[in-house]
Amino acid sequence: MNSQIAMQPGLEATVELVVGPQHLAAALGSGAVAVYSTPSMIALMENAAAECVAKALLDGQTTVGTRVDIQHLAATPPGMRVRAYARLVKVHGRLLDFEVWAEDDVERIGDGTHQRAVIDRARFEQKVSAKAV
Repeated sequence: MNSQIAMQPGLEATVELVVGPQHLAAALGSGAVAVYSTPSMIALMENAAAECVAKALLDGQTTVGTRVDIQHLAATPPGMRVRAYARLVKVHGRLLDFEVWAEDDVERIGDGTHQRAVIDRARFEQKVSAKAV
């Protein structure tokens, strides 16, 4: 059975975390202030998208991110909970398009789109290993 059959638009997932020191812009070098960083928000959105389709994949398959188009709309302080949401909106071959957004306990802090590709994990890792020096 082809995994894309089970991956119909409308699949959704939510993931969350509490903003810690490792998520701050100052810690990641993406800014000088102690607020939730854009790279951390994007990573959480990618995680939500990966979780969205994880159960629909065949054995040996996984997904990798290929594109992001994200707006970071509002700052979030350390200690606040952040939730990232993903909704599968289009399946075209092995490419999966998602609508993604994030909220803290007060407001929407980010939104945009994300694309992932379905891959054979072993084949992918073999190709990467061949690049290693």
